[in-house]
Amino acid sequence: MKINRDTGRAPGEERQVYRRGAQPAAPETPAETPKAPAAPKTPAEAPQAPAGADIPAPPRRKAYDVDQDKAFMDARPQPEPQEEEDETPVRRRRFPIGLVIVLVMLALVAYGGWQLLKLYQEVDGAGENGEIQTITIEQGSSVADIAAQLESSGIVQHGWLFRYYTQYSGRAEGLQYGDFELYPGMGYNDIITALSEQKVRRQTTRVTIPEGTTAVAVAQLFVDQGLVDSVETFLDCANGTDGSDFSQYEFWNQIPDNPDRLFKCEGYLFPETYEFFTDATVYEIVDTLYAQFDAETADLMATVAEKGTTLDDAVILASFIQEEAGVPEEDYKVSACFHNRLESDDPLWSGHMLESNACSYITQDVENNYLWNSPTAEYMGWPQAGAIPEDVLNAYDTYRISGLPAGPISNPGFAAIDAALNPDEEFMAEGYYFFVTGNPAGDHPGEYFYAKTADEHSANVAEAGW
Repeated sequence: MKINRDTGRAPGEERQVYRRGAQPAAPETPAETPKAPAAPKTPAEAPQAPAGADIPAPPRRKAYDVDQDKAFMDARPQPEPQEEEDETPVRRRRFPIGLVIVLVMLALVAYGGWQLLKLYQEVDGAGENGEIQTITIEQGSSVADIAAQLESSGIVQHGWLFRYYTQYSGRAEGLQYGDFELYPGMGYNDIITALSEQKVRRQTTRVTIPEGTTAVAVAQLFVDQGLVDSVETFLDCANGTDGSDFSQYEFWNQIPDNPDRLFKCEGYLFPETYEFFTDATVYEIVDTLYAQFDAETADLMATVAEKGTTLDDAVILASFIQEEAGVPEEDYKVSACFHNRLESDDPLWSGHMLESNACSYITQDVENNYLWNSPTAEYMGWPQAGAIPEDVLNAYDTYRISGLPAGPISNPGFAAIDAALNPDEEFMAEGYYFFVTGNPAGDHPGEYFYAKTADEHSANVAEAGW
């Protein structure tokens, strides 16, 4: 068949025009067995369109269609991200213990410095000032007592600091008692000055209790000074019969509950010079006397235990030493004579009686007899009755009873108590039992004569002017 070279089609074949976007119509071909498609021609074999021919381009698919490929891309398995490996080996860091220690030490130093600064500010009075208060310092108060009172009142924050500051500044001895106007925030020097230069004090009364004074006579002293309204009021308090409690003192707890004892307080109202506020209560007065006794005898407790005795027995014996001697240079010798009478194996003293006229059945007015012509006997009314009650003699007559009486016969001083515990060893070893003092109106007033036997004693009594 002859092909038209210009058109590329056989004669009589209709020319088909393809337009972009239009689908070509299927050619009408006779029904026959389809032939295998011819192999594509090489470019050299492909028919060449003549120049200027209008050949429509076949439809083309875009290289990347978002609408068609998005689902595909989403469904495709995605590779897991790989962590970037650090090829540099990790070095373990140690905990900086040394740094922590240094920081802790610095913190402690800083805290200590801060505390020291606060203490310095308190001493210097750099704190905020408070309201003025009236502080009453009682007579006999120690620096520790004053410091504790100032702390409890809020005048100072640290009582211990005030106490040490006052003591080491050398001004403790100048502190006074009375009423003082102080306020929180004062410097320590200002407080000490105020306590040392108080001009107006509470009115006081001075009372002196001589050594060897009986409990009844002590009570009368306070009545005479206008501090107590009656002897009974004083004794009821001092004996605890009015409910007063002095159990804060160990000696008080150790006094035997002896129904034959005349006064529990006898022997413990320590003789000394005191100054009391005129408005002091009877309890405050008695407590002051007991506190003095407790302080004076504190150092003797070891000796009491060493001697195997009791403080009460020592006080009872001391009251006789005080009455029979009363001067330190003779107290220890008189004590030796009494100890020999109480402890000797000599058959003549097997009864172990004190045989002291200071407390006996002897009713001679020239004798200083606790049971006959003392303030106690007068208070009890025995001279007026004409006789000492039998039950009293059974408890106190030193010529009748063995050993010590039921209680002391006066309030002895420290020297007599010490002598009762520490008699003259030489006099005891040599066996002295007797003593007598010179008659004040004779040739040997106040002189002491000692003897080992009754005959020697009789000679001494004559020489002493009796």
